[in-house]
Amino acid sequence: MAPSDDATIVLRPAEATAGGLLERYLALRARTQHLVRDLSAEDQLAQSMPDASPAKWHLAHTTWFFETFLLGPNLEGYRPFDERFGYLFNSYYETLGPRQPRPERGLLTRPSLERVMAYRAHVDEAMTRLLLSGAEGLGALFDLGVAHEEQHQELILMDILHLFAQSPLKPVYGRGHSPAPGAAPSDLAFVGYAGGLVEIGHGGDGFAFDNEGPRHKVFLAPFSLADRLVTNGEWLSFMADGGYDRPELWLSDGWSQVQSEGWRAPLYWEHGPEGWQAMSLHGLRPVDPATPVSHLSYFEAEAYAAWAGARLPTEAEWEHVAAQLPIRGVFLARGTPAPAAAEGGTSAPRQMFGDLWEWTRSAYAPYPGFVSAPGAVGEYNGKFMSGQMVLRGGACVTPPGHVRATYRNFFHPHQRWMFSGLRLARDGAAPAPRRSAFEADVVAGLSRRQKSVPPKYFYDAPGSALFEDICGLPEYYPTRTELALLREVAPQLTTHVPGGAALVEFGSGASLKTRVLLDHAPQIAVYTPIDISPSALESAVASLSADYPELELSPLVEDFTIALDLPGAAQRRPAFGFFPGSTIGNLLPEEAVEFLANARHLLGPGARFLVGADLVKAADVLVAAYDDAQGVTAAFNLNLLTRMNRELGADFDLSGFAHRAVWNEPKSRIEMHLVAVRDQSVTVAGRRFDFAEGETIHTENSHKFTPEALSTLAAQAGWRLEAQWISPAPEFGLFLLVN
Repeated sequence: MAPSDDATIVLRPAEATAGGLLERYLALRARTQHLVRDLSAEDQLAQSMPDASPAKWHLAHTTWFFETFLLGPNLEGYRPFDERFGYLFNSYYETLGPRQPRPERGLLTRPSLERVMAYRAHVDEAMTRLLLSGAEGLGALFDLGVAHEEQHQELILMDILHLFAQSPLKPVYGRGHSPAPGAAPSDLAFVGYAGGLVEIGHGGDGFAFDNEGPRHKVFLAPFSLADRLVTNGEWLSFMADGGYDRPELWLSDGWSQVQSEGWRAPLYWEHGPEGWQAMSLHGLRPVDPATPVSHLSYFEAEAYAAWAGARLPTEAEWEHVAAQLPIRGVFLARGTPAPAAAEGGTSAPRQMFGDLWEWTRSAYAPYPGFVSAPGAVGEYNGKFMSGQMVLRGGACVTPPGHVRATYRNFFHPHQRWMFSGLRLARDGAAPAPRRSAFEADVVAGLSRRQKSVPPKYFYDAPGSALFEDICGLPEYYPTRTELALLREVAPQLTTHVPGGAALVEFGSGASLKTRVLLDHAPQIAVYTPIDISPSALESAVASLSADYPELELSPLVEDFTIALDLPGAAQRRPAFGFFPGSTIGNLLPEEAVEFLANARHLLGPGARFLVGADLVKAADVLVAAYDDAQGVTAAFNLNLLTRMNRELGADFDLSGFAHRAVWNEPKSRIEMHLVAVRDQSVTVAGRRFDFAEGETIHTENSHKFTPEALSTLAAQAGWRLEAQWISPAPEFGLFLLVN
């Protein structure tokens, strides 16, 4: 997608039946209108900057394209809806005459939105007649029109986000739930490639834009490509190390841009009382260290690469790798779009398609043998091959099926309102040292106003042993109370499990409580534990396969909060979900709703979902469970500092911090903190952090529920409460939800 709005030109036509073309056309037009369904008339009209266009203009311009290039020349007797629209909605086709200046599109209060929609209906009716007439020679222009409107679907979301970001009200786009924070990706690794003489560019089959060809040979020196995109947490480390203050990292023009624009963070980031937040299509949200950093300029991407001791890939390197991989990614598929954290590590690069457009270090220039096509549709592509840089891969706002490994996007190096991120590369095919996700998350967390460390880092080997000790403490009731309740109600509970069911457990760990269900529900045919730890799954599967030889085991290595598809064995059966341990209490309320919605989608219609949740009770009981008399929970919490000292070269003095557990009644949660007992400075991974006396590191939340609160959360995600079982004091609940 060129920054000047439009597609380039298609190289060759597609073969399709008239009915198939019409179905494709109508689906395309419906998807475009779906993107703006929730926008007010004011939103449709507004324009935030000269590079952007109002949503209403996009709706009309894509319609003008079909009217001008397909209907006018090919449908006998066609009469334009309004002759004046050629001036209003031509983007930059000089051959077709003058047009409304792009920076002034926001001044177009007329035509009204109602008239624009009438324009679309008029053209859609005429296109229906044209496509059903079996007109010859439409394939090339039709494919171009479809690709052009798909590009504007992406532009609509880019422009809406930029528009909403200007509002102090920080509005939310659409109806999708906010994404839950991602699981920390594996440490950054590099995959080596031998290079040599390779071919890039479109090979001649199917649709392509003219700037993707001709196919030609290039020589690649040995190189390595990062196995995933750079994350927000890693970017926070760059910022904490003075990334925006060090001219030696920046290209000259980039440093001038930093100085003149006052850049201190990626576009849409804001620093407030709660730390760094970023404006997204979900509104203003805390920056998630696990997800890819977005809305970067080429200058920022280059500076980060210099800071990381790496470089950006060339577009030829990127394409050579991407051509060997399937086109899978987030894309504009369902819900409100956002890039996702990288899935579990593999031997090949991840996130190559559909999360963020990836900057390359290649200037946008013609391939050898490139010739602009004649006529209006080809007049502009070549003239943009100057002063811009190439991006590859597509983004979470790119329609699925739109991109290819050969697809070349391009923007000016200072622009950053598009969904753009970066992937690192290195010279030489040897693997490069890994960057620690633990380091990135700790540095990011300690850089916030309220310092924090994700609770998942509790569980190194000493921490896991300490947690086992906690579960046996007299004060820590949740584990034994839930297990006792589960055993008591299992005969009633398992009557709700359908025959031949797939039992799907979220965050299964050792799968110990699962055995209660398996022992009482022999109708369970398949067990699918979902856990991000391959070793935990391997151990659980080995144990269960020995004890339940008739049970089909189909594990899934995945972050259970974002799992989208069940393994094949589980897909063919009615699903029964299981989420014990009150792990739902570790999520913020909006995260819990998002998780429950994802689980509902995963398990499917008619599924039932058993959720264990700790209930609200007297504050002294709750606090004692997280601050026991023997000090085991305190040792568990302080072990985080020991781990930082050991793995990150930190110099925490453990006597300078104390464990604190507090009941936050307004938020209905126990909070664990490490509180500084005196003013002090600490070095972590070579970076200095200052602590004032009384300042805390927030290490964990554990929300407690009333039955009504849990039912409300479930209802917000589309579940209905079918049954519940509550234990005697200390109260713990099992809640059966139905989809």
